[in-house]
Amino acid sequence: MDFLTALFQNNILICAISGWCVAQVIKAVIHMFLTRKFLAERLVGGGGMPSSHSATVCALSTAACISYGVQSFEFAISFILAVIVMYDAMGVRRETGIQAHVLNEMLEIFSDMGSDMSPQDKLKEFVGHTPLQVLIGAILGIVIAILICNVL
Repeated sequence: MDFLTALFQNNILICAISGWCVAQVIKAVIHMFLTRKFLAERLVGGGGMPSSHSATVCALSTAACISYGVQSFEFAISFILAVIVMYDAMGVRRETGIQAHVLNEMLEIFSDMGSDMSPQDKLKEFVGHTPLQVLIGAILGIVIAILICNVL
């Protein structure tokens, strides 16, 4: 069996990638609905609703559970990974986004005072997630894995 065929027949990988893709598209659509403009960066960027981090790792973990069982090491590893990623998305990454927002406000104040700082110096603010964004991403990932594993 050649590599690409084996890769595309890996349900667990397909579930994880699908979780990420679906979450990113939903995120871009929500952003477009709220701002009335399409921002291509939302298709690949972090932060926002739903959490693609959560969707990815929950789809991975759910697919491993369905394929190998709750007692398997594959499920155990993917479950611990999911917990770490979701905790990090709500914790460190979210705090980074909040700090970036404060620093961007400071840059704007300094710019208004005549500083030579440019708008390109702004930091990314969409890097983390709220608990609700993580929860919705997790539910999305679980549903996607259940659908894919029961269809394929």
